[in-house]
Amino acid sequence: MTDDGVQSLSRDDAWRLLCEWTASDALRRHGLAVEACVAWYGAQRFGITGRALEMWRAAGLLHDFDYERYPETHPLRGADALRLLGYPDEVVEAVLGHGDHTGVPRTSLLAKTVYACDEMSGFVIAVAYVRPNRSLDEVDARAVEKKMRDRGFARQVPRDQLIRGADELGVPFPEHVANVVEGLKTVREVLGL
Repeated sequence: MTDDGVQSLSRDDAWRLLCEWTASDALRRHGLAVEACVAWYGAQRFGITGRALEMWRAAGLLHDFDYERYPETHPLRGADALRLLGYPDEVVEAVLGHGDHTGVPRTSLLAKTVYACDEMSGFVIAVAYVRPNRSLDEVDARAVEKKMRDRGFARQVPRDQLIRGADELGVPFPEHVANVVEGLKTVREVLGL
């Protein structure tokens, strides 16, 4: 507990919670990918450090943590659990706002970042998997834009969300792709890329 009575939660606490609620290795890896991109943006683009960066990492890790248990109400049940565990409102907002289906507005920079990194990280990984060497080093904005035009490729990814995420962050699309690639490179071994 901290001096103000609020539980001091860490990135490691978030990882344990993700593992407790999520059995799927693929969904855990997705959490790690989004965490890496959100953390990259927080530290490299926005200068966030210390405890605040820990919470950014937690938001990236936990945005889908309730999906396996409660797919029909995701992320509402997860947000309730996060509140009970003492996660800051900013983290809860980021989890609630990470998709358009909730109707929750993204008012914080953290919420906008999680939204921008969620689908984009998965799409960039999918592009890397079809490159000759299955490497993030082979992924750039041109490759991503080409695959976005192919409606049969990763068809479950909403193309408009990829674009809207960059727009909400105020980052040009090619730069956003490059930033996500850089974030993913920090966990490339875990992702096999």
